[in-house]
Amino acid sequence: MRKNTLMKSSNDRALTGVCGGIAEYLGISSFVVRVLFIFLPVNLLVYIILSVILPDAPESLY
Repeated sequence: MRKNTLMKSSNDRALTGVCGGIAEYLGISSFVVRVLFIFLPVNLLVYIILSVILPDAPESLY
């Protein structure tokens, strides 16, 4: 059983995989997360911090 942890996505990447990783963690569409990042006032700062501190997900074999 895999523990559900927040990581950068390895297969749903636009830039670094942060939005894709958040979407996989929450079980929602990555489009919704990307739209929220566009409209949040501190979006760039939060994105940069998360791209530095979140670990990369292992590559999928599929």
